[in-house]
Amino acid sequence: MPTEQGKKLLLKIGDGATVEVFTTVGGLRSNSFKVNNEFIDTTNKDSNGIRELMEGGVSSVDVSGSGVAKNEALGLAALQTASFDPPPNKKIRNFQIIDPGVGTYQGPFAIADFEKTGEHNGEVTYSVSLNSAGPITFTAV
Repeated sequence: MPTEQGKKLLLKIGDGATVEVFTTVGGLRSNSFKVNNEFIDTTNKDSNGIRELMEGGVSSVDVSGSGVAKNEALGLAALQTASFDPPPNKKIRNFQIIDPGVGTYQGPFAIADFEKTGEHNGEVTYSVSLNSAGPITFTAV
């Protein structure tokens, strides 16, 4: 099986319209995508020292990324604007995480953290952390 290139994983933010259009968050250099599954521990005295888990629990998806801020990156501008949304929006937007050759994850994510930094003689960089805020769908390629 060939090695996958990390640069091909894309993060896109939705515009919130009725027929939503997704724009790539530009300048990403590194990113992380994590699926969390929490099971219900039903271990008891009759388990004979073996952990027993019941399906159900909570599933969630966490996404993070960082990169270089680019002036022409409309997706980065949308992400920055959404991170300052007042209630009732509460910083929740629809996002897509595209894993080429595998599929697309899509759904509502809360913008948990957005940071933009810059050095006097360097580029402006940013980082973002997203937490799923509802059902995330997966569409295989």
